[in-house]
Amino acid sequence: MQPIRAKLVLENGSVYRGTAFGHLGEATGEVVFNTSMTGYQEILTDPSYAGQMVMMTYPLIGNYGINPTDNESGKIWASAFIVHEVSRIHSNFEASQSLDSLLRDSGAMGLAGIDTRRLVREIREKGAMRGIISVLDESDEKLREKALQSPEMSGRDLVKTVTVAENYTLEREDARYHVAAIDFGIKTNILRMLRQAGCKVTVLKAGTSAEEIIALNPDGVFLSNGPGDPSAVGYATETIKKLVDYNRSTAPLPIFGICLGHQLLSLAFGAETYKLKFGHHGGNHPVKNLKSSQIEITSQNHGFAVTMESLPEELEMTHLNLYDNTVEGIKHKQLPCFSVQYHPEAAPGPHDSNYLFEEFTSLMDLTQPILLKR
Repeated sequence: MQPIRAKLVLENGSVYRGTAFGHLGEATGEVVFNTSMTGYQEILTDPSYAGQMVMMTYPLIGNYGINPTDNESGKIWASAFIVHEVSRIHSNFEASQSLDSLLRDSGAMGLAGIDTRRLVREIREKGAMRGIISVLDESDEKLREKALQSPEMSGRDLVKTVTVAENYTLEREDARYHVAAIDFGIKTNILRMLRQAGCKVTVLKAGTSAEEIIALNPDGVFLSNGPGDPSAVGYATETIKKLVDYNRSTAPLPIFGICLGHQLLSLAFGAETYKLKFGHHGGNHPVKNLKSSQIEITSQNHGFAVTMESLPEELEMTHLNLYDNTVEGIKHKQLPCFSVQYHPEAAPGPHDSNYLFEEFTSLMDLTQPILLKR
């Protein structure tokens, strides 16, 4: 079969020519790179990648195929997938289809055969940019205009596009805790880890009010990962503020946040966020636990971060990114509220960060007697 030519045009006019795989057509999004060597199926189905084209830095992708059990959600959220070389064969005892066929069935575009090293250097030097991938025979300038017309990530609320349509509960017969998990784009493995920690989990739409959450009488609240600009999700920040006020005035209610949940919790306490130049995406980011001085190898996927200088006095920074000294974790000095920027459930360490789920259950153990009395 003759390869189908395609090209990526960035908003600054840079052009990368290659061949298409997966769905054939046109796609736009913010172009980011991921440094993981494996895990492309989990990356593609991570709701936090909504609105983004993901480019893998590892040169050969697709060699172990796609299986039915490793999805992080029910669909592909990345708007396109960019690789240096896509494997045309796959070999794994669990594999049920190829990467090419998954993208084709899902209506997601793929681009192969470009100089991914050059593209990484450009993004690192100039920052993440909007781009367009197309197989249509249009001029570079016309495609650039289309890229410029696509929405910017700053100021964009993508949570509404990825959150669950209806609330649901994951039961566990011997559950010791009931956790209300607000779904800003929650990953399947986070739910798995919460259940393994002994939790019954009620997954709630992102727009669920604080009053509705409190009425569930949960032992704790989990704030999930998700896509987009945290400052654009004002309704979520207001809900978290009310949950914090409940903590101060009525009864302790442990709150644990990951990724976007970390940013939203920080905003609720009065901190600020900003857009990173090219984001953190990959499974090899060293993070220092400031309490234990241990270094955790972490998985990351975010384009925004909490401004360190904006942290209020009542918050303590608990974790630090050793690549660029950005905030990777916070906790409240009195209230049972804490969060991390990275993804402990992704297990690149592989078990460096499992203790965070144990910290959450420990807080619920401490507050359960008080919750039962209210």
